[in-house]
Amino acid sequence: MRAAVLEEFGQPLVLRDLAVADPGPHEVLLHTAAVGLCHSDLHYMQGMRKIPLPGVLGHEVSGVVAAVGAQVRDLQPGDHVVGALSVFCGMCHQCLGGRFALCMDTEVKQPPGQARRLAHGGRPVSQVFNLSGFAAQMLVHRNALVRIRKDMPLDRAALLGCAVITGTGAVFRNAQVPAGASVAVVGCGGVGLAAVNGAAIAGAARIVAIDNVPAKLALARRFGATETLLASEGDVVARVQELTQGGVEYSFECIGLPATLEQCFRMLQPGGTATIVGLFGPGVKASIEGSEFFLEKKIRGSALGSARIREDIPRLVELYLQGRLNLDDMVSRRIRLDDINEGFAAMARGEVARSVVVFDGVGA
Repeated sequence: MRAAVLEEFGQPLVLRDLAVADPGPHEVLLHTAAVGLCHSDLHYMQGMRKIPLPGVLGHEVSGVVAAVGAQVRDLQPGDHVVGALSVFCGMCHQCLGGRFALCMDTEVKQPPGQARRLAHGGRPVSQVFNLSGFAAQMLVHRNALVRIRKDMPLDRAALLGCAVITGTGAVFRNAQVPAGASVAVVGCGGVGLAAVNGAAIAGAARIVAIDNVPAKLALARRFGATETLLASEGDVVARVQELTQGGVEYSFECIGLPATLEQCFRMLQPGGTATIVGLFGPGVKASIEGSEFFLEKKIRGSALGSARIREDIPRLVELYLQGRLNLDDMVSRRIRLDDINEGFAAMARGEVARSVVVFDGVGA
């Protein structure tokens, strides 16, 4: 099968023909339908987090089941599925507590280099994120997949497994934003736009979207933002406090920078909650003024929106089909696997919300 392979950090992906193993007892072989290009992939390509190379990235995926292992009872060839980062075992301490995104089982949630599912010229190729969606086929554990309705377009369904479930989950599950609340979202890429949309679905009264790219702010309006702020124009915290007469109740950091984390905390009104969604590099630190905690402000993390994928993804499908979840405007470009490096270049230039690689002849 054809795949885009990361062979050297800081270099473009290389198209190779890889061998894929047969399904094990709890594994599923998929024909990849679509895969979104995510900033997390770009971070790994740039070497922010080291992985064994060569490796295949790609984790925002949809596909059609081709074959299943002997112990897989609830999926069959022809089923449409979404793949998700938060593969889980269902039996560890974290899973039993409902925190599936934090699953501790490394036999199911395998680190890069452990799985022996992909090979090139007889040598193993790392499966990254337990999915490796930048390939025409995927071999994954059954618990990384959620079956969806066949009338859900697969190019948009792919976004549900990362950007959308992370952004909406931060709103619905982590912060639990109530109707009528005031919200600020810092960073309007795919995850940030999903957070804006989630806040609108939750019934937030004020949703302030913040970014340094005017086109992304215009897009945020279409996802439900009531106000937008260009980050380069003045003191963001002061402007949010002025707009909302004292600060927001909930803020969401969707970039992964110390400065924006600090801004999200400072722009809260007393008793407010900042949810940190962005991916930070190893060793990165932020500074918070201790006296702010006297105002009962809270700061919390978010791992993939604390997703419960078997519950959340079908619900997101329904919200899309009802016209309440905006996925159509999130797909900026549909590209082929041959064009994947240009897709990442467009991301780095800030030109797109999401580019999606679409594979010919798979699903609808």
